[in-house]
Amino acid sequence: MDARDTDLKKELDATLHARRELGEDYESALVDSFLEKVDQRIDEAVERRVRRQLAEQQMQTARDTRSPRVTDSWGERFGFGIVSLVLAVPLSAIGGGLAQLPGLLVAWAGIVGVNVAQAARTNPNLFGRRPKSSREGGWED
Repeated sequence: MDARDTDLKKELDATLHARRELGEDYESALVDSFLEKVDQRIDEAVERRVRRQLAEQQMQTARDTRSPRVTDSWGERFGFGIVSLVLAVPLSAIGGGLAQLPGLLVAWAGIVGVNVAQAARTNPNLFGRRPKSSREGGWED
């Protein structure tokens, strides 16, 4: 039995004892007083639960904001592709101008490598890798 239940039982016993002593004239006042105490207990319990749930939600939100997120939005991919192509022009000119075909190939290998790394970062399943799960052992429940 909970300590709060014991206190409530004592309150009920005291209310019943007071009713026996005072008579039926004060019955409604005693019942109202007891019900007020019960309402107060219920309100306190509800408030504790709400506070606990709010704290849990805040903790979950804090965990979510701290964990790194990989965004795979269309705008990010499109923007990265545009920037990559814009930078490809001067890099191609510099590589081709300084070292002809080998310089051009090295420049484009770098451009392709950066784009592949970006694609792998935003799409973990792209190259057949499985996303990390909480169960590393592979056992199913």
